[in-house]
Amino acid sequence: MDKAKLEYIWLDGYQPTQNMRSKTLVKNDFSGELEDCPVWCFDGSSTRQAEGGDSDCLLQPVAIFPDPQRFNGFLVMCEVMNADGTPHASNGRATIDDDDEDFWFGFEQEYFIMDVETTLPVGFPVGGYPGPQGLYYCSVGGRNTHGRAFVEEHADLCLDAGINFEGINQEVACGQWEFQVFAKGAKRAGDELWVARYLLDRLTESYGYYIEYHPKPVKGDWNGSGMHANFSDGRMRDEGGEELFNKICEEFGKNVKKHMDVYGAHNELRLTGLHETQSIDQFSYGVSDRGASIRVPISTVDDGWVGRLEDRRPASNGDPYKIGSVIISTTKAAY
Repeated sequence: MDKAKLEYIWLDGYQPTQNMRSKTLVKNDFSGELEDCPVWCFDGSSTRQAEGGDSDCLLQPVAIFPDPQRFNGFLVMCEVMNADGTPHASNGRATIDDDDEDFWFGFEQEYFIMDVETTLPVGFPVGGYPGPQGLYYCSVGGRNTHGRAFVEEHADLCLDAGINFEGINQEVACGQWEFQVFAKGAKRAGDELWVARYLLDRLTESYGYYIEYHPKPVKGDWNGSGMHANFSDGRMRDEGGEELFNKICEEFGKNVKKHMDVYGAHNELRLTGLHETQSIDQFSYGVSDRGASIRVPISTVDDGWVGRLEDRRPASNGDPYKIGSVIISTTKAAY
């Protein structure tokens, strides 16, 4: 095709929370295939990934999606590499040990839609608060539901992009929503989640909104935002057994700091033991327990202790690549 627009997307070097960056490459006679996306470069000194005297970083394309908002457009997810071709220190995707795609991941991305002018969640009046939590979750109607048109458009964009988008719902707090993405393999799951976030953020530019991924943007008696990670491997899906699942959960309990280090900044403000969370300084697991660190879904038990687990601790601003990597390594250590 003539003059295709390739939007190269990558993660910058800001800490503790990385940001998405992107720029467009116009390519003639592009096939639409990943292997025909060239390695590109960018100024790492502008993204906290290099010094000014030696600033070139490389963009290695790793996944491609049609861009539903552009004619002849494509979204190209990239890993950041050093000039010598080795993974950059900020490259969480390169740490994933999951080449066989045995691990399956389903991420539940919560977020707040924020009004640019008021810098408040949609539905919050200036100088005050809306009604208390209770009626917003999965609500319908203009009194309690805010931002639906935006959320519906984002869902359509993700589906048109070929993302394995599994659902949306309004969450417990006013102006808070969630979408779900599932993929086989931690790398693919991370790619799809990041591109879904990209489409979400880019869409806000047309609405006068922005997205708040902070895990506790509204203080007080309001739910925070998480990114629950549902996961399974072949043994969990095929062999199963209560003993196996308990063994995995116990291994997670031995590695709390390792997990919390990559589960998202400011997560201690969300993991308080309230609002459907376990306290950050405690670890627990249980069947159908949304106040636990790890929930054993009732469907897993009903199916004969085969299926998945849900780690409820990851924050809404966590990196799915790093989360997937640590979940894989801990699960493997349990065996």
